[in-house]
Amino acid sequence: MSYDQIALPDVSGLSVGILGGTGPQGRGLAYRFARAGQRVLVGSRSAERGEQAAQELRELLESGPSGNQDEDSVTGGDNVHASQADIVIVAVPWDGHGATLAALAPHLSGRIVVDCVNPLGFDDKGPYPLRVEEGSAAEQAAALLPESRVCAAFHHVSAVLLADPAVAEVDLDVLVLGDDRDAALHVQALATRIAGMRGVFAGRLRNAGQIEAFTANLIAINKRYKAHAGIRVTDL
Repeated sequence: MSYDQIALPDVSGLSVGILGGTGPQGRGLAYRFARAGQRVLVGSRSAERGEQAAQELRELLESGPSGNQDEDSVTGGDNVHASQADIVIVAVPWDGHGATLAALAPHLSGRIVVDCVNPLGFDDKGPYPLRVEEGSAAEQAAALLPESRVCAAFHHVSAVLLADPAVAEVDLDVLVLGDDRDAALHVQALATRIAGMRGVFAGRLRNAGQIEAFTANLIAINKRYKAHAGIRVTDL
């Protein structure tokens, strides 16, 4: 079956929450989804920081080529606020990943949760993958959120490109992993809402560790070639 033959659901009316929406990755994803027309809920540990980030994103959308300029298109608050969305993306720092999700578990019950966290360490030789007891950040999320529909995606997307209004299309494939195939299809469809992206199913959640770890290789590529490299899957 070719990629074009796969029927993806219509997710244009779904809201997207970003846990950690004030960080570079979360902020960039929030901007792109709002620009694509999704309603976005920005979350942070601090409600004030979440509200400030949302205000800055609304101003950015108003001044740029956006498909969504409604004043309610981006709202901000704490991470509980972001957890009210239909699809919730986890973009928090790795060192706060477990505690954040454990605290939010009741609010995330029944929701599609997309983990994009990369557990990496850094030393004088550069980045390297950290060992995660559950196997990956996404599997840790699944263990902490047994009532949620956990997927893994958006690991290899440049925060710099996402946040740059001058970048019309983000040219890459988003690898989507999950045991709930319907949830994974929704995440694939969400990825395609960002111009230039495709959402490609890449296996079950147990394979998320190698996807997260590959981010260390991409950082090395980007450093060597002074680029913002992503991934394209051929022959699809």
